[in-house]
Parts: sequence; structure tokens; C-alpha cells
Amino acid sequence: MIKQALCFLVFLHAFHQTHAVQYAVTNRALTTSGGVAFRDKIGEQYAKQTLDSATQFIWRILQQSNPADRKNVQRVSLFVDDMDGVAYTSGDQIHLSARYVGKYNGDVKKEISGVLYHEMVHVWQWNGNGRVPGGLIEGIADYVRLKANYAPSHWVKPGQGQKWDQGYDVTARFLDYCESLRSGFVAQLNKLSRSGYSDQYFVQLLGKPVDQLWRDYKAKYGNIAQETYS
Repeated sequence: MIKQALCFLVFLHAFHQTHAVQYAVTNRALTTSGGVAFRDKIGEQYAKQTLDSATQFIWRILQQSNPADRKNVQRVSLFVDDMDGVAYTSGDQIHLSARYVGKYNGDVKKEISGVLYHEMVHVWQWNGNGRVPGGLIEGIADYVRLKANYAPSHWVKPGQGQKWDQGYDVTARFLDYCESLRSGFVAQLNKLSRSGYSDQYFVQLLGKPVDQLWRDYKAKYGNIAQETYS
């Protein structure tokens, strides 16, 4: 029995090692005030913990508990760079603007946590081999940020926006509405987008064209008048 238990523990360790994701944080802006602010207000260890918690959260939201359902990513690297903008992701590398960190007024730790959740979604989500609309890609990332309770106060309110694939917070709010119609909708939409994309996925999952769903969404929040300007 002891031998069997030991073998099982070895198996568990090997399984964990095989499926664990490693995280690296490199602050390349330490000669700037923003780089110093990242070091002092956020820190490498907290950033690594946030990247890991984001991954676990994303896997749950996108229903990717099985390794076969997600990308084969072994390591994610975060670089803090002296650059404009906020952040961007390329493959398994996330680049965060030290300038944004340095200039942010408010709870910078919470804000950057939300940014990292958003960027980590880009590491794991499917993009239909480049065919998923950019607005939907960004909307799913912000949807996850919303569900993780990291939505900033300046985001649009539910029902606002000009079109469903406007991106970011507008699309995130719309996806949240779609999720209310069918639990697991966003996860299913992501799964369908593994190798391609079609607006028909909305019909397949919710029984209505996406434009009709957008009209229903706007009507729910009393913003029908705005639709004439979209």
C-alpha cells in the first residue's frame, strides 16, 4: 500500500509538472519612474501570482479544464517596458507599459491586475486562425476581466455602445447579456472559434442572429434610440 501511495504521489507530481505553466517577469524599465513604480507598488512576485490566478480563472470561464481544449503554452513571460499605451500580447509574451503604471492615478495594483487578466485571455483564447473579429477578441478579454471583478469605473454601462463588435467594454457588456441567455455561452463561442469563425455561431448557440441579439440587448436597457446612429 505504501509503495502504491508513493507511486501515486510521483504520478501526481509528474502530472502537475507536465501541465503547470511557468511565469517569468522581467522589468526592463527600472531606469524610469514607471519601472520603479511597478517594482515598488506591484512587484515581481505579485505579478507572477496574478498571472497564475488569471490563468486558472480563464480556464474555468472558458471551460478549458482539459489540456486538449486549450493551447499548449508552457511558459508565459511578462515584460515591463518603457513604452506608450497600456499593454499588448504576442503569443506567450505580455508587454506592460511602465509609463502607464507610473502615470496611473488610483489603485494601481487593482488596475494592473485587471490589465493582466485581460492580456492573459489573449494567451489562451482561440482566434479562429485569425478570422475572429478583433472587436470580439478584445470583448472576450474584457468579459473575463468583468467577471473577475476588475472592471474599471470608467467602462460603459450595460446597453451603451454603437455596435456589438465595437470591442473592449462595449462588447464585454454585450457578451455578459448573451451569457445571461445561456450559461456557458462565451466558453462555447470560444470553443467554436478554435479553427474558424462565423457570425452564425450566435444563431447556433442562442437561436438568433447577432444583430437581433444586439437590438434586444439595447432595448433591454432602453437605448433603442442609439441604434439609429450605429
